[in-house]
Amino acid sequence: MSRDRREGADGSASARARWALVRRELASLRSEKTILLAISIQLFIAGFSSFLVVGLVAMYDPAGVEEYELEVAVTGEDRDALVAVAEDRPELSARSVDRGTATEAFEAGGVAAVLDANRDGDGRLVVRVTAPEGGLETTLLIVQLRETLETVEHTERVERADRLENPPLDPPDGGQASPYVEFTYTVLLPLLLFLPAFVSGSIAVDSTSEERRRGTLELLCVGPPSLGDVVEAKLLAAAVLAPLQAALWLSLLVANGIAVANVTALVLLVAGLAALVVSAGVSVALFASDRREAQLLYSGGLVAALVVAALFPQHPANVIARLAVGAPTATTWLLVSAICVAGIGAVLALRAGVRRLGPEGL
Repeated sequence: MSRDRREGADGSASARARWALVRRELASLRSEKTILLAISIQLFIAGFSSFLVVGLVAMYDPAGVEEYELEVAVTGEDRDALVAVAEDRPELSARSVDRGTATEAFEAGGVAAVLDANRDGDGRLVVRVTAPEGGLETTLLIVQLRETLETVEHTERVERADRLENPPLDPPDGGQASPYVEFTYTVLLPLLLFLPAFVSGSIAVDSTSEERRRGTLELLCVGPPSLGDVVEAKLLAAAVLAPLQAALWLSLLVANGIAVANVTALVLLVAGLAALVVSAGVSVALFASDRREAQLLYSGGLVAALVVAALFPQHPANVIARLAVGAPTATTWLLVSAICVAGIGAVLALRAGVRRLGPEGL
């Protein structure tokens, strides 16, 4: 047999072995109950997003819950301004009473909170709030009271503007955005697109660590596949899941009536992120002493990377939101390209490092 024919046969055997390993990795996911549960939860959220988003917004932005009125009692020597502002809010009902009556009503459950408004020695308005502990109603109450007190504070500042050395600047008129739209594009979409990549990285860490622990990683390299083929198969099996899930989640969101622009760019972004995260996960698993240490290093590094990314003017969640609403900037496209290039670079670097390392280096 000629040398070229022998090299071709070896390459064909290596390719068949690599795809057999990919199928083996994907089949092994059926026994990973935690991974399947995570994917099932994402599927449920994406499949019923238009229904769930209403309930989820109540936790994300309680002020977005409509037709929910809370009654509060206002006491103190300077209660009029507070009562006037509270009465202008449809979700709050305020009544002006004395302290004793307010306390009795609060203890009997007649009012949700007691607000005591008085002036201090410098003429500043001080409001002390008595509210119940815990519960959804308390969360709603705190949000509504915070906005009410911010309005009172603004009124106080305007009335005392003549005491300032420099006149305050007029803020721009704020638009009224729907909390459902904000939640969908800034929370729900990034959650559904980031999780598949992070789960794929966790799959790669677990799979590689377990192969090392059992000694099957070295055993696999005895046959036609090399260590590089085995690692590439694990990379491909884990990284391909993320863009496939992302495409499915986006399809389900569109089927639920949620408009999503730049779908191709979003899927490519997830693919690049998955390649980067999975490569990092496999690298950690190859050199960590055990599975727990590998998962700890992977999770810690992932959290650190997210913290650093959040400092950017356009962090990854913002990039996804801009793409989804159809308002990407030049910086957005630059970040998408950078993530994809970084993912490809991480895969090539890991591949070169593993082929140089060989089974004896494990």
